[in-house]
Amino acid sequence: MQHLRARLIALRYLLATAWPIVLITAIGLAVAYQFVAPEPPRRITITTGSDTGAYYAYAQRYAVLLAAKGVTLDIRTSAGSHQNLERIEKGEADIAFVQGGIVSPAVGEDEEEGPLRSLGSVSYEPVWVFYRGERRVDKLHQLAGQRIAVGEEGSGIRGLALSLLEANEIPANSPNLLPIAGLTAAEALQQGQIDAAFIVAAQEAPVVQVMLRSPGLRVVSLSQAEAYLRRFPFLSKIVLPRGVVDLVRDVPPRDTLLLATTANIIVRDDLHPALASLLLQAMSEVNGKGGFFQRAGEFPAYKDHSFPLSKDAEHYYKSGPPFLQVYLPFWLAVLVERLFVMILPLLMLSLPLLKFAPAIYSWRVRSKIFRYYGDLKFLENDLRHHYDPACHQQYVGHLDRIDEGASALNIPLAFSDLLYTLREHINLVRDELRRLATNHDKDNKQ
Repeated sequence: MQHLRARLIALRYLLATAWPIVLITAIGLAVAYQFVAPEPPRRITITTGSDTGAYYAYAQRYAVLLAAKGVTLDIRTSAGSHQNLERIEKGEADIAFVQGGIVSPAVGEDEEEGPLRSLGSVSYEPVWVFYRGERRVDKLHQLAGQRIAVGEEGSGIRGLALSLLEANEIPANSPNLLPIAGLTAAEALQQGQIDAAFIVAAQEAPVVQVMLRSPGLRVVSLSQAEAYLRRFPFLSKIVLPRGVVDLVRDVPPRDTLLLATTANIIVRDDLHPALASLLLQAMSEVNGKGGFFQRAGEFPAYKDHSFPLSKDAEHYYKSGPPFLQVYLPFWLAVLVERLFVMILPLLMLSLPLLKFAPAIYSWRVRSKIFRYYGDLKFLENDLRHHYDPACHQQYVGHLDRIDEGASALNIPLAFSDLLYTLREHINLVRDELRRLATNHDKDNKQ
């Protein structure tokens, strides 16, 4: 029973010492929680293009990879890049495919303070200019006065085609620039209803394959490609090698210089960092392989600067995916990252407090004993300098109260030596009081 009582006394002092540390730690925890990012949503939306386009195909492959991590990617088709931008600006989608160059550099600079960010480009989008006839065309101004398919209203291809033609003094309001696109444009060109057509699509796209293999159709090899790169920084120069389409028939009959824009992933700046990293990993897996015009590892990359690069993407390109996401399941990595934001400041706060905890614990126990030492010291000084025989019983009573209070102290067994030392010192003062009383009696008898 005595052992249990002693343990309870020690526990009481321990709790009395611990509660300020617990309180400070809890306040620190509450403050740290304000900086913890919320858990990422488990469902996000991407807006692509038509369900027969490359954007849609990429999104489907992203969806499979994200589903394996427990995130659902909803895919919405659209009329093209302009509608995708509209949706993401209105918050109707979290992610959008946007063709490079549809936003002018001036607007891109203004967007620095806007809500949209780029995660980078995922592929080249060759700009094919097909035309009819035997005459070799290597400059766009040679198409002046001809009927040209430049894409449907609101499409990314139309804006790009009009910009390129205007640079060649072919006005955008010319009646010869027709809103025709895709396979419809290919059919019209084959039948002689138009003279040229702009197509922005991958080499594997059916419309490109049809037109490359159609008798009488040729591709413009731009001899001024380098000049376009200076005037349109979002464009790149690529080469369609001789014979790559058909070695037997030698299609194309010579190396063809093409311009290419890029397919870019645009997100809102409030996209959760963990989801941005997960999406970048999917982009690397789907688009990082070598292709017809690209080297392995060339994509994803920040090639089109119409929108500022996301900080999450910047970190990813420099350092790769987050360490925890490499070695842990996605949701466990997210949990650990969120806890780490709280635990790190908690440790930084708790370690100094715990370091001083033993000293605080010892001070709390000793302070109770030192309180009696204070009373004892005042009484001893009074006896030595102002002893009054008439107050002898008061001195005795005061000393007895100090002794009773010290005897009633409940302190941990580890500090019992201090208590016994105090009682010895009480007895020393009691002996001094007796000596003073005896000396006073002797003086009176003399």
